[in-house]
Amino acid sequence: MAQEWCVANVAPFEAELAPCERPQAALSASQIEGRTLVSLISPGTEMNWGYRNGPFPNTQGYAAILEVERVGEGVQGVRPGDRVFAQGQHRSWQRVEAIETRPVPEGLAPEVAVFCRLMGITMSALTTTAARPPDGVLVTGLGIVGLLGAMIFDSTGYRVIGCDPDEARRARARAKGVAVALEGVPCEDPAFAGQIGLALECSGTEPAAVDACRAVRKGGEMILVGVPWKRTADTPAHDLLHAVFHQYVTVRSGWEWEVPLQPQEFRRGSIYGNFAAAMEWLARGRVDVSGLYEVTSPRRCQEAYQNLVHHRGEVLTYVFDWSTC
Repeated sequence: MAQEWCVANVAPFEAELAPCERPQAALSASQIEGRTLVSLISPGTEMNWGYRNGPFPNTQGYAAILEVERVGEGVQGVRPGDRVFAQGQHRSWQRVEAIETRPVPEGLAPEVAVFCRLMGITMSALTTTAARPPDGVLVTGLGIVGLLGAMIFDSTGYRVIGCDPDEARRARARAKGVAVALEGVPCEDPAFAGQIGLALECSGTEPAAVDACRAVRKGGEMILVGVPWKRTADTPAHDLLHAVFHQYVTVRSGWEWEVPLQPQEFRRGSIYGNFAAAMEWLARGRVDVSGLYEVTSPRRCQEAYQNLVHHRGEVLTYVFDWSTC
């Protein structure tokens, strides 16, 4: 049997390609397994959790495209040779429950299809928000999750305003169709005041959250999508409470799992339904991720992670190509 590999975090800020084993237990009736084609780095979760913090060693990752080789006897609708998305780790071989996969549309490149996972983060907000097109949507923080969110809401008829202090990120957002990309939040700009129904706070910083609450119209929403991994400012809690109270803002977590994993009666939307829709949008060009990522070998995982930690390079994330191992 060929050697299998995984990306392992072996110490703080140190990753390497390490040997690993396939599952030893027999394939269950509900499972499928196959070789990983690509996996996608989540710059937020992975950089701030397993790569930075222990216990070590650890493995991570939650977005992969695999080519199915074996299916359990009870699986229907999935056959050997199919390409499917799964929330798999950075490893050369995947075994997953068939129900926890979605087929890749014909002709969609695996390195593009895998972005459905990061799109799903803000698609949960799209499912649950009370704002409706053509409401204004403010997105603070134009990293990969924020930019994808801006592109998603723009493509569905909202009027999107993107904000980021980094000019390169603002320029990238404009190139991707986000017409208004500003350095700071337009809290009192008459061109936007009273028109923002929803703010997606994707930077994970305190000042951006306060400014987002100040910017939304009275009765608007502010969803905390970006994880506040660490304290970034000495912003008083009073500033946030004052903005929430006087703007009548509904503030809630951007917890993507607020919607059910699978479609359910009397529930709106689902996680895996959003993944499937995201791949369809990618296939149709409704959301274009070209230029946002670089394909690299898992053997270069440390270089990729270091580039993301230190914000080096022209891309927002990396896709591992497992055919190179």
